[in-house]
Amino acid sequence: MPAAPPATHTPPAPRAPEPAAAGTQLLGVTVGITSDRRSDDMIASLTRKGARVVHAPTMRIVPLAEDEQLLAGTRDVIADPPDDVLVTTGIGLRGWVEAADAVGLADDLLATLGRARLLARGPKATGVIRANGLREAWSASSEQTAEAVQHMVDEGVAGRSVVVQLHGAADQRQLAPLVEAGARVRGVAVYRWLPPEDPEAVQRLVDLVAAGRVDAVVFTSAPGAVALLEAADAAGRREEVLRALATGTVACAVGDVTAEPLRAAGVDPLVPDRWRLGALLRTLTEHLAGNPLDRVATARGELVLRAQAAVLDGQVLDLAPGPLAVLRRLARARGAVVTREELLSVLPGASDAHAVEVTVARLRSGLPSPDLVRTLVKRGYRLDVGEGA
Repeated sequence: MPAAPPATHTPPAPRAPEPAAAGTQLLGVTVGITSDRRSDDMIASLTRKGARVVHAPTMRIVPLAEDEQLLAGTRDVIADPPDDVLVTTGIGLRGWVEAADAVGLADDLLATLGRARLLARGPKATGVIRANGLREAWSASSEQTAEAVQHMVDEGVAGRSVVVQLHGAADQRQLAPLVEAGARVRGVAVYRWLPPEDPEAVQRLVDLVAAGRVDAVVFTSAPGAVALLEAADAAGRREEVLRALATGTVACAVGDVTAEPLRAAGVDPLVPDRWRLGALLRTLTEHLAGNPLDRVATARGELVLRAQAAVLDGQVLDLAPGPLAVLRRLARARGAVVTREELLSVLPGASDAHAVEVTVARLRSGLPSPDLVRTLVKRGYRLDVGEGA
């Protein structure tokens, strides 16, 4: 699907943020988290930095010890040993061995893997291979399944039995070159993805993203990214979500595999240089700290605007959506007069100038100094940006 058309308002050029005290880097920021596994770590990290988190896992994972399909695949691998095994993720191999151990099959599985040629998708997979007393024959430098598959094809796999440890569903279609090259390929799916446990939470996140009320959305798996887009599609809000993710709302993916379905939909996500959760959080924090929706100097200190909040001189303002929309429009004017008609246009559902006056009054009551918003008789309102601003 082509990308949604861009919004008409161009955000200000990024500015390097001033050093921030702990707990204030993401003050006023709202972040949506779509992952199930390890979400507590992300929520804690973002919250410590001042962010508000909306947690809506778009998929859930089958507990390994209860996954009969995984156990059946394990028994099949032991009974019919492969020539080659491609390990795609360290956590996947670790989970596979632990699940086998829970039913007394770990020794048999490790012995089977030890007789096969082991190939790793990257250093984390390599580390877990070695931690289990095994040794890899080769490891991909790019951490991409496609590179590992191409290496195996180049080495020759005709007539060989190949087992691929899968993580979710994202790798399945990348295995076609092995089949075309004559290999007998079996996939063992570790951490199978199922629909979300709380679809209403996912729908709330979709609505927030579509309305531009989220500063960023974090994705840690390709299936999770696909699931959010599918939820938006089912709600009839796909174009709104894509428009938001392509403009004001930051989509942040842990790596290129996770980013792929977003890019296919026309969204260019933020991706850390190192495809790790810690690097993702650092990259996202730095980006959000330096790139608010708007930033303007006022007579009462710097005003920073976020998707659901405004921060004035380091303090989050208690503003409802209507007053926040008016403040955002006044900030864009940089001290110039904004007419009542222009303010009326940013208040959905409002029908007359009286609604503007009421909303401005509510805005002033939420400011530390009401005269920060000045009235110009018969002309409109302006933000007091101070001398020389």
